Amino acid sequence: MHFDTATRQRWLSALSHSDPAALSARMQALELSPDYELIRAPETGLVQIQARMGGTGDRFFAGDATLTRAVIRLADGTLGYSWVLGRDKPHAERCAVIDALLQLQPHFQTLMETLISPLEAARTAQINARRAEVDASRVDFFTLVRGDNA
Repeated sequence: MHFDTATRQRWLSALSHSDPAALSARMQALELSPDYELIRAPETGLVQIQARMGGTGDRFFAGDATLTRAVIRLADGTLGYSWVLGRDKPHAERCAVIDALLQLQPHFQTLMETLISPLEAARTAQINARRAEVDASRVDFFTLVRGDNA
């Protein structure tokens, strides 16, 4: 089964941003334990983070981040990939397994509804809570323009 890039990016983003314990619990609740082999065992390395001033300026290197990646192959030959920030190797492996399962027609709709959508909702709630916390302490500075002192 072939998916457009945006759909796959959506589920990979939801998986990589998910809480490792929550993802593990959801996998157990859905009884997801397919047979697979590790093509590339989870490994940790560094990736350079690039940024732009104001989102529009020239790129510059903002620093390094720790990244863990994994590649698995299901028994039917479907490959699953994952890249997660941090050093959680089991989390990277779980994400790769779910990526492979999402590429299969029998699992796609069920996993999108019962796994990916709730993970996206949890992330949105977390972002909104953080935004509200930051907005509560926001200070707006302004400049008062005075007339001539002449």
